[in-house]
Amino acid sequence: MNKILKQTFILLTFHLIVISCNSNNNFQIEEGDLLFQNTGTGETATAIKDVSATSFSKNYSHIGMAMQEDDQWFVLEAIPKKGICKTPLLAFLNRNKNKINKSKTTVARLERYYQAYISEAIAYGMARINTPYDEIFLWDDDSYYCSELVYKMFSSQDLPKESIPFLTHPMTFKDSTGNLMPSWDRYYETRNQPIPEGIEGTNPNLMASSPHLKFVHDYENE
Repeated sequence: MNKILKQTFILLTFHLIVISCNSNNNFQIEEGDLLFQNTGTGETATAIKDVSATSFSKNYSHIGMAMQEDDQWFVLEAIPKKGICKTPLLAFLNRNKNKINKSKTTVARLERYYQAYISEAIAYGMARINTPYDEIFLWDDDSYYCSELVYKMFSSQDLPKESIPFLTHPMTFKDSTGNLMPSWDRYYETRNQPIPEGIEGTNPNLMASSPHLKFVHDYENE
């Protein structure tokens, strides 16, 4: 009896492994997929997550959009120092990994209604390659932060405001007690800029909570 149970357990384990492998192998990234990333424990990344966390189990500090060019996959994104750029997908995934060498990246896909707007969204980003990164997080200037770029990829198109797949809201740089976070105070002081408290904006966590998204893959579970 014990031998039969042991064989059954081994067989069941094998099937679970096969199912798991097949599930991961079946994932195919598509143009317009949104890649949400936890960019680590640096002071700025942590500060972003601290003031933008939602009820989601994941907490994100960066977002980019998948695009294909000459059969190669890239992520169109706005990042510090480089500004708007197209990063090879593998380089994007390798940027931030957990302790077991898995990319801290989750993929979400917009619902079917928005698929017709993807090509124009990518064209908007591509036309702005090398535009500076907006390290002050302002909305009406000539630079972009990551979630601002993705939002404007759609808001620039012929979409009513209520149909844009993401929300904006007044930004805050305060903690849950209403006090300004020291990390943000230092951040803006070193840049000799006022803190844009209450200015309209967005962030990766707010985007991740959009009802128009479905999360389709988690690279940490591969």
